Amino acid sequence: MSRPPSAIYAGTVVHRRVRPAKHVLRYGMFTLLLDLDEVARLAGALRWFSLGRANLYAWRPQDHLSGGSDLRGEIDGILERAGMDPTGGRVHLLTMPRVLGYVFNPISVYLCHRAGGDLQAVLYEVNNTFGDRHSYLFPVGDFEGAPGSSLRHACAKALHVSPFVDMGMRYDFRLRPPTETFGLRIDVSDGDGPLLVAAERLRRRPLSDRELLRGFLEFPLQSLKVIAGIHYEAFHIWRKGVGLRRRPPPPAMPVSVMTQSPPHRP
Repeated sequence: MSRPPSAIYAGTVVHRRVRPAKHVLRYGMFTLLLDLDEVARLAGALRWFSLGRANLYAWRPQDHLSGGSDLRGEIDGILERAGMDPTGGRVHLLTMPRVLGYVFNPISVYLCHRAGGDLQAVLYEVNNTFGDRHSYLFPVGDFEGAPGSSLRHACAKALHVSPFVDMGMRYDFRLRPPTETFGLRIDVSDGDGPLLVAAERLRRRPLSDRELLRGFLEFPLQSLKVIAGIHYEAFHIWRKGVGLRRRPPPPAMPVSVMTQSPPHRP
């Protein structure tokens, strides 16, 4: 690889609800693409990014999956139990970092590679505002990352996320793995068709102290703004007459393992 895999990806997120009441939420997003095997090195080389301690930006493995300190080992175990071989493969995580000690990630994406570098699985980690978390693992077939190509995944919703959306939903993911750009679209639908769409469109920046400072000025206190925006927009959705749904307990299994993904598409 001609450039380090770890980088900044910044851009825009749009949530669009199409029924029973139309509603749109749009906000800026600042994320890090982290090679889990080089986070410690990055933290030692960067002034404004730390591993496990307070800084302008920080990252902790405890903010993900089961909350343990060995995130890479946990992912390897998930892959092994799903019949895959993680030996020698890189794991890249796209996630929002802690900003001045606080973070809330509605979704984080893990790109799990084979030893030869090809992508072998994608793990979508979903968090809700109640502190619950669930992940969806999709094996990947013959995907070489051709320019402009994307992966498509689909599954039943397993975790209660929004108090305005029922559990009986289907997720359709469309993922364009990170190169100079990153794209993720999630369509949420039920038996009557599409209910809402969430889409991220991000562009790569180098991971440097200069770009970290630029990101802080461009997206200040972004996790607080995201969580505040979610509750503010929820109030407006409620005012439009959308009723609240009962919150069920999270699923007993922390990871849903799916079948082979379909072929990639342009």
